[in-house]
Amino acid sequence: MDSRTEPAEAEPEPAAAIRQPSRQSTAARPPLVRELLLVVGLFVVYKVGRQLADGHTAEAFRNANRVWDWERTLHLPGEGSVQGALLHSDTLVHLANTYYATVHFPATVAFLVWMYLRRPVHYVWARRVLAAVTAAALALHLTFPLAPPRLLAAAGLVDTGQVYGPTVYGAHPATDEMANQFAAMPSLHFGWALMVAIGLIAATRSRLRWLWLLHPLLTLLVIVGTANHYWLDAIVATALLGIALAVIRQPRGAGATEAHGLVATDEASDEADGEAGNSGGAGGAGEKESVPELVGARR
Repeated sequence: MDSRTEPAEAEPEPAAAIRQPSRQSTAARPPLVRELLLVVGLFVVYKVGRQLADGHTAEAFRNANRVWDWERTLHLPGEGSVQGALLHSDTLVHLANTYYATVHFPATVAFLVWMYLRRPVHYVWARRVLAAVTAAALALHLTFPLAPPRLLAAAGLVDTGQVYGPTVYGAHPATDEMANQFAAMPSLHFGWALMVAIGLIAATRSRLRWLWLLHPLLTLLVIVGTANHYWLDAIVATALLGIALAVIRQPRGAGATEAHGLVATDEASDEADGEAGNSGGAGGAGEKESVPELVGARR
């Protein structure tokens, strides 16, 4: 007897195979202990470096007058215009001071933790960029000490932290042992905030992800309105970040697709489970027929 058979329907891929991109992302995640030691070490080096840059009071005020004159030459808007808007409300000023004092570090740490857990390949890229920008900022702090506009008499601005609170700085900058108040340029408040927004936009696929740009925008208004930074401090921070991003390219290939790979994995897994359930229901006992259909058999 001669017969032809149709090939049996291909078996659906197992859930383990569908979840393979997730395992690849996990494999790309650096060891946690090493990362903690690295990040803490970089932070300690930066804090020590800022303290080494302290003490150049006269030079810091000379540079502050130069920066103020440069901004006027470039026709940049006066920092006082932003502060004037804040001073219309004591509550608004207090909120701006609170934002300046409490959001900078926690937001950056939360960003790195989330990236490490959910986007490990992008985390390595973001950590490298932040480290490069911070190192460049430290070099500028050492070579170009700068008094902030709240301390510059020519600016005529209010030290909102001291007047309205809260503040992270001592009342006497020259004797402040907790922070170097003469390290205004560049503004890492703005540089880090901008990198947080860029990193989240690059690592996610939500249509609303561009709203993360509100974080650096709000940070810019806060640092200028509280007279902690000049416009040029933010501009220099942006330039340093741009150079770092040009040198340290964001991940491509499999790493670049991890932002939507986890979502696609879950959806594909759900679809596979649903198809398996439908096949089971159609077969009554939930078993798939394994005997190939006979077509055109000749007796």
